[in-house]
Formats: sequence, C-alpha cells, structure tokens
Amino acid sequence: MNALFEDFDEIAELAAGLDDASPGGRIMAVMELADSADPAAIGHLARAIADEDPGVRKQAAQALTDFDGPETAAALVSALTDSDAAVVEAAAISLTELKDPASGDAILPHLGNTDAVKLHACLAGIKELRRPEAMGPAITALQHTDSDVRVEAVGVIGWLQDEGSLPALRDAAKDSETQVRRTALAALGFSKSEHAEATLIEGLKDPEWLVREAAAETLAKTGGAACVSALRPALADEFWQVRVKAVRSLGKLNATETAIEIAPMMDIPVPNLRKECAAVLGEMAVPGTAPFLVKYKDDPDPDVRKNVRWALGKMGIE
Repeated sequence: MNALFEDFDEIAELAAGLDDASPGGRIMAVMELADSADPAAIGHLARAIADEDPGVRKQAAQALTDFDGPETAAALVSALTDSDAAVVEAAAISLTELKDPASGDAILPHLGNTDAVKLHACLAGIKELRRPEAMGPAITALQHTDSDVRVEAVGVIGWLQDEGSLPALRDAAKDSETQVRRTALAALGFSKSEHAEATLIEGLKDPEWLVREAAAETLAKTGGAACVSALRPALADEFWQVRVKAVRSLGKLNATETAIEIAPMMDIPVPNLRKECAAVLGEMAVPGTAPFLVKYKDDPDPDVRKNVRWALGKMGIE
C-alpha cells in the first residue's frame, strides 16, 4: 500500500474515536487528529465542532488553530453560534491564526453580523488576510455601539492600507473611546498624505497619554515637514512613555537640530527614557551633546550604559 493510502487509513482510524461513547474518548480523538497535522483531519474536526458535549466542541475549536484554509474557517465561523461561551471564545482565538487569504471566503458573509461577539471575532479573523472586500463592512462597523468591535474594524482598515480609507480613519481618531483613537492613529502610518499628518499632529494634543504615545510614534512614518516641529513639545509631555516615542521619532526623522533638546533628558530618572535618548544621540552624533552622555557611562542600568558607550564611540570619545 502506498504512503497516500497509509495516511488516509491512519486519519480514518483516529477519526473513529469521535464515535466513542465517552466525551473523554472523543476529546482524545480530537487531540490525536490535531497532532497528526494532516489536512485530511480538518473535516473530522469540523464534525467534532458539532459534538453534543461542549468540552469536545471546545477542544475541536482549539485544535483547528493548527490548520488553515476555507474548510477550517467555515468550521470556526459555525462555532461562533455555539451556546457555550468557552467554545465561542476558542473559535474566535483560532480564527485569528488563519493566514490563507482564501479563508476569508467563509468569513466575509458574516461581517454584517450585529452581534458584538461574533462580529468582533470575524473582523479579527479576516484582518491579517487583507481581503479588500472587508473594507466596506469594516467602515460600517465603525458605527457599532461596542468599542471592541470598532477597534477591530480600525485594525481591518489599517491592514488594507488604502488611501481611500483615510476619511474613515480620521473619523475614528475622534472616537469617544481611547483604544479606538489610539488604534486609528497607529493605522495611519501607511499614509504620507498631509491629511494623515494633520490628524496625527492633532493626536499629540489628545487628553489620553496612550493616544499621544501612538501619535508620537506614528508621525515618524509619515515624515512630513511639519512632524519635527510638532514633536518638539512632546519632549516635555507629562508622561515619559510619550517622551520616549517622541525621541525615537525625532531620531528616525534625523532631526539633528533637536539633539540639544534631547540631551538634557539624560538627567531624567527613568532608565527607559535615558536608554532611548542615548541611542538617538548616538545616531545623531552631535558633538555638543557628549557632556550629557559622559555622566552616564557608569549608569546603574546596563542598557543605558551600553547605549551611552556606543553613542560616545560614534562621537569618537572613549
């Protein structure tokens, strides 16, 4: 018997365990089918998704995370209607592991679902598949009452990187929920337009530091002429996390004229900030900033010491 038929017989034998009288036996069969890593097991795991025992259904949903393709996606989408919350959660997690764009065929018809849990799962599942057909439903989902759904909708739009989505992302950057605004600003990084830049600059004034942090980080990707002047005030933000991103972005923009403003920040007692400042000052290699670095050659934080010594080396200072 050739290898093809041997594999088929093995999967069929494992699948027979799905008819075991005990849930434990059926769970074991699901686990063995998953361990086989054979695509021929997908159909049998899809059958287990409809088992009468919720424990078996949950195990099947978890097992499908190791497979891909339209058949897998269809089984997982069907599990989103399960009466057991644990099964739905397992299916939702497995959906996010799909990588085959063809898997989106089973998800797309469900992007109009109004149920927050199911819609959230479908948006999360199709996000990295980058299916252009998801753009319209994702924009519509930005009006959903559930903020988690809106966050996932922004994620879908951001992954598609379509300049035509800028108006939707700019609107999302004004959402009432912090995480939606933050995700929208991060998603704008693909665009070099002045409209994206203006939205990010406005984001630096947001009342929530998490949003300002995202704006400060993403501005380096747009690279517009107004970015440097907009980021300078962020160097004095009350939250060091925002300052770190502002420093990093100014470094990426090679804004050497800001080195003299960044250098004194070495005296701030936050190791992560000193580490970033040292790295950026090294990249800029502006000699006048060396005295601020020399003081921290023996910083108690090893990462700061490493960056300081590297930065001084870039300036030719031992």
